[in-house]
Formats: sequence, structure tokens, C-alpha cells
Amino acid sequence: MITSKTHLVGLFGHPVSHSQSPLMHNAAFAEAGLDYVYMAFDVAPERLSEAVAGIRSLGIKGVNVTIPHKVAIMPMLDEIDPLAARIGAVNTVVNRDGYLVGYNTDGLGYVRSLVETTGITLEQQTVTMLGAGGAARAVAFTLAERGVKEIRIINRSRERATLLAEHVGTIVPTAVIDPAEGKEAIEDASLLINTTSIGMYPQVDEMPVQEEWLHAGLIVSDLIYNPLETRLLKAASSRGAQVHSGIGMFVNQGALAFELWTGEAAPTETMREIVLQQLSKAT
Repeated sequence: MITSKTHLVGLFGHPVSHSQSPLMHNAAFAEAGLDYVYMAFDVAPERLSEAVAGIRSLGIKGVNVTIPHKVAIMPMLDEIDPLAARIGAVNTVVNRDGYLVGYNTDGLGYVRSLVETTGITLEQQTVTMLGAGGAARAVAFTLAERGVKEIRIINRSRERATLLAEHVGTIVPTAVIDPAEGKEAIEDASLLINTTSIGMYPQVDEMPVQEEWLHAGLIVSDLIYNPLETRLLKAASSRGAQVHSGIGMFVNQGALAFELWTGEAAPTETMREIVLQQLSKAT
């Protein structure tokens, strides 16, 4: 039951009707016995500054931020966490008595999930990454800061890939690979990460690379979580590779936001279970 003491958190995006976050977070708050409620707010780009002012004036404890606001919201906040500043995007805002701090939990959520699921030793990994968008930035910077050996970026837009490589390359060796040379960049890689939307529902028959490029020495990770097993992951499994799905990143980035807002450990398994149940219903 919502009372005058209930803490409000939420999601700023456009659109937001498809989001699993309200279901996931409200289940987590109930499991943890916390008097919080999570709501999704469809915020048009031209109304973003008003929505941010609303965080302060209404005493909202914090928000998640999704497309198309992750970059636009940054100058409207009072402080940006150093990792979020390097990534160049914010996905979580914490309200500290009217002082708004922006974080990015995407990369940290991804790495937490990857290590927990696969047992991977990051310092030993040669990474080939598909894509150079916002998700790729979060993943690349976080992996670089965790000490992977090398990152290779394959992207249709060479300009965007080059920009990302220049920034990440200040931390670890980073190269831009032409898509035509993708086979060679995967042959001796140990971790292949798809950060693109290729293979996402409803285009479930698409793959971002050719199946014959995959091999048993790879861990293949796909940030997509709908479907839970993409065609890329199915193909990787059939060729003996270890696989890692996007559900873990989604749950763990949410868990990290939960912890930033509440100061409490997130009931991660409850969050995972509720999202898996909802996705199963949808399919």
C-alpha cells in the first residue's frame, strides 16, 4: 500500500511501455520489505528538463534513464560519477536531498553477470566486440578498467568505432576492425560480445556474424535478452562455445541501481525470476 512515507523511484524514457523494469523493481522492493514503488514515466525529449526538475520538487529518490535520454540528461545533473563521465552516458540518477548524481550501471552490471555466469578471468581475455553504440561504450570502458588484454571493435560505422577506440585505447590496446576482416578478429579472440540489436525480437533469425566464424575456444556473450537464447547463442553452443545471455546484464544493472537508491543489497534472484517469468509469458 502506498502511503505518505512511500519512496518513489522510476524510469525516464520514450517510449517506456515495453519496459520490464517496473515489474522487476517492485518485486524486489516487496521481497526486501522496503516501502518503495517504481513507476515508468514516458518523457518526451522536449520535456526532459521539466522531468528532472520534478525529481527534486517531488522528492523522487532516483530514476533509471533509458533511450533517448542517457546523454541529454547529463548537463541537467549536479554531479556525474567518473565512470559514467568516461562512458558518456547516465542510466541511473540518485537524489541526495535535491542534489542529483548520475551513474552508469550498465557496464558494471554486465561484468558482474559475465563473471558470475562464466567464471571468466578478465585479465586473460582478448575481446572482439560487435557494435559501438551506447551499450558498447559502457561495456568497453568497464572491461578496459577491469584489465582485459585487448579490445577489437567491429562496427558498420567506422567513424563511431574509431571514436570509441581512441577513448578506450587510453586504458588498454584497442583496434578498429573492418567488418570484412571479422573472421580473423574472432579466430584468436577468447570473448565475443554482441552489443548490437541484431537478433532481437522480432528479427530472431538474424545473426551479427557468420556461424562458421565461431569456435569452441570462445565465450560468446549477447546483450540481447529477448529472446533469451538468440540465434547467435544457439549457433555458438552448437560449435562448442560457452555462452552468456543478456538477461544477466539487465538484472544486474537494475540490482546496482536498487543498491544505489536504497543502500540495501538487491534480491537479485527474485529480480531474475520475475523477468524470466514475464519473458516466458511473452513468448
